[in-house]
Amino acid sequence: MRSLAIVALSAGIAAAGPAHVGPGIYHPAFPASPSERDIAVAGFWLDREPVTNADYLAFVHAVPAWSRDHARSLFVDKDYLGHWASSDGLGTALPKAPVVRVSWFSARAYCAWRGGRLPREAEWELAAAADARHRDASADPTFQAQILRWYAKPTPAILPAVGGAANAWGVRDLHGLVWEWVEDFTASLVTSDSRDPTRSQVCGAEAAASKDPSAYATFMRTAFRGSLDGRDTATSLGFRCAYDRSPR
Repeated sequence: MRSLAIVALSAGIAAAGPAHVGPGIYHPAFPASPSERDIAVAGFWLDREPVTNADYLAFVHAVPAWSRDHARSLFVDKDYLGHWASSDGLGTALPKAPVVRVSWFSARAYCAWRGGRLPREAEWELAAAADARHRDASADPTFQAQILRWYAKPTPAILPAVGGAANAWGVRDLHGLVWEWVEDFTASLVTSDSRDPTRSQVCGAEAAASKDPSAYATFMRTAFRGSLDGRDTATSLGFRCAYDRSPR
């Protein structure tokens, strides 16, 4: 009965269906080459909210190989789903809160199970550049300051539920709850050694490499992604899924 209840709750959360985002142009803060300063992004669909604990619990019930007790160490670190009380019990983790402590490998597996994929960096950033009224608010200092205020806050022990205000694309909680995995999470580099596996922290001074040093919020995301390995998990790292065509 518990599994059925979780599946029903998960279905209810996703009832609105993904939002259509794009087409648009993504301007990376750290282009790999001059030809990549303006990246055309085709239209795609994106989950309106991050994947929740309830969503992910339904997944591990359906695919036990990705439960905490059975996931292979090749694909997850020792803290995988460590905020749950047990392999199939949430404990104090809220069902509607974003799932965290998930690796890139496990997030990809979840999205494939849903018939989707992880969003590419350019897609995620295009969606995340929107505020409540404008599809591109990246140059708005007030919007950037709001994001940076969240980045400066410590991660709460128990994450709150999803459900923030939707942006101009109809997507919510891209900022303010958790960082999110993207498919090509090491696509952008802030320094030549960003993929050095011995690095455990990122340095704010690297923002000087940006073509727009004022875009510090974008730098923080790029630096964080560049510090990750595919099996890493973190208390503030979740994900959402993207789709090349409408799932409905």
